[in-house]
Amino acid sequence: MKAIILLTTLKSTGVSNTETLVEFFTPYLEAQEVDVEVIKTIDYTIIPGTYIHMDRDDDWPSIYEKLTVADIIIFATPIWWGNFSSETQKVIERLDEVNDIIMSGTPSPLANKAVGIIITGDSDGSQHIIGSLSNFVNGLGMFVPPFSSLSVQNEAHAKKADTPKTTLLNIYQKEYGDTAQTMASQLALFTKRNK
Repeated sequence: MKAIILLTTLKSTGVSNTETLVEFFTPYLEAQEVDVEVIKTIDYTIIPGTYIHMDRDDDWPSIYEKLTVADIIIFATPIWWGNFSSETQKVIERLDEVNDIIMSGTPSPLANKAVGIIITGDSDGSQHIIGSLSNFVNGLGMFVPPFSSLSVQNEAHAKKADTPKTTLLNIYQKEYGDTAQTMASQLALFTKRNK
């Protein structure tokens, strides 16, 4: 089984809470015999638009190709003002053409893939993001299995907290290990049942 994690942090350097939570979660998924690739979108050139292939050169077509062959797709985003990051929005917009494909009567290239959602923040907003992303991926033929989200709301994530990575990992391990295990198991089980 193959999983792609779309890491949509806004930080290209320094400690990213979302990247650290992805690092924490990945071994749980690998323990389910899933090969995991993390794509940190901010490190790629993804131009604005609503098509898979645009007129100018960008990295989205090669990322999209990886999504089409993956079994599991995970969106990993921080919360900004109650919503997902602008990097997540960019991914959503570039996936809009999949809806066009479906509306033309062609099966979705992303049909029946399992989707997980990872969220970091220091205050509320997770349920809104989970609902919005779940609705979006469902419209493209994908599924969010039960218990397939890992949301961590903690003051250690505050914008100016500068919490060390080791402290974050300790928090995650102590408080969210069971949740991460359940999420990984659910994603793997759904994928095995639908292969």
